[in-house]
Amino acid sequence: MILDPQNARKHSKRNLDAIAASLNKFGQRKPIVVHNGVVIAGNGTLEAAKLLGWTEIAVSQCPSDWDAETAKAYALADNRSAELAEWDQITLSKQLDELSDLGWSIDLLGFDKIELPDFKPEDAEQPRLDQSAPNMCPQCSFEWRVGKKGEIEPV
Repeated sequence: MILDPQNARKHSKRNLDAIAASLNKFGQRKPIVVHNGVVIAGNGTLEAAKLLGWTEIAVSQCPSDWDAETAKAYALADNRSAELAEWDQITLSKQLDELSDLGWSIDLLGFDKIELPDFKPEDAEQPRLDQSAPNMCPQCSFEWRVGKKGEIEPV
């Protein structure tokens, strides 16, 4: 089994360190994906496992009827779909603060404290927008107002 020499996704030292820390703390929880002996999903996981000195890793083989193009398409889709997700910044900050308060090192999870927005628990309780006036997203021009129960209502 070899790393994909045409892997379009590159792994920085910071990324590999985060993957290695996760593997070290939690173990491998999902297999890497292999097509004809080449890793098409999980190249970073395999690299990090090697850095840790692992000699075994869980593998999922692609279906036998997949050709090289199907494997390539899957590899790109697997990497891209994760990129398209967004963080709920308030929930993320709250969860990381809770874990930090319990003694977890958030850098083990791949986060720097500096990256996070300031969060105070009371922020989640009180609407920060004027409930009587419509609001507009500066990027997409979506208009909304905050409803009586704090929910977002389109205008």
